[in-house]
Amino acid sequence: MVRLTGIRGLLIDLDGVLYVGEVPVPGAREIIRRLAEAGIPVRFLTNTTTRTALAVMNKLQRMGFDVCEKEIFSPITATVQYLKSQGRPSINPVVRDSVLPALAEFPINNECPDYVVIGDIGAAWSYPLVNTIFAQLNAGSELIAMHKNKFFQGEEGLQVDIGAFVAGLEFVSGKKARVIGKPSRDFFELALQSLQLPASEVAMIGDDIETDIGGGKAAGMAGILVKTGKYREGRAMNALFPPDCQLDSISHLFECIESMQPDR
Repeated sequence: MVRLTGIRGLLIDLDGVLYVGEVPVPGAREIIRRLAEAGIPVRFLTNTTTRTALAVMNKLQRMGFDVCEKEIFSPITATVQYLKSQGRPSINPVVRDSVLPALAEFPINNECPDYVVIGDIGAAWSYPLVNTIFAQLNAGSELIAMHKNKFFQGEEGLQVDIGAFVAGLEFVSGKKARVIGKPSRDFFELALQSLQLPASEVAMIGDDIETDIGGGKAAGMAGILVKTGKYREGRAMNALFPPDCQLDSISHLFECIESMQPDR
């Protein structure tokens, strides 16, 4: 077992690491409790675009995890921050209805918006919808992707995620999407700023070798890959950014970071 040194804070992915679906990973709740007791600062990173940070916190608390809203970073919050930095642009929000209130301060334009904002809409994707977005991009709209995940772990196994649609739209329009969530470096740096720690003293824990480990390591952090959730051995073996440590699950966390000390 590789042991990491100098780690004083953690970024932790949620789905596939702390829980799968609605079921907590065995031992995960105890690990989060031990981290809190030790005074180790933690931020929970999620690429979900169907729930606000408050809704994510409520779900975690229902499953027995002691977390607070400020510890959760999602692409929804980061998207709002980015749009605010652009003034008050018009948008075509291709998102779930539950996310619309978070974007309410930006005028909706379904004809020629400044930005098309794409989140997870599940089975609502259709050929006419893709063509509408394609036409808007050709007319001058820019593309924002709340994330660009290839797939996610569902109850029936790996499922295609919105990255397939984002990549297709990039291909046909010739425009590159601004990706807000993981593995965007900006997203990781926002979380690091909240921890008030340099990347060299933080480890990213995740089940996705590309968006979690690859994104975290590209931002200068150590990477801890857990073999739960969407983990697949073949993908990890061929990774551009190999993990510094691999664990059967997050319940073994203290086996590789025993020397971790709280921020002073």
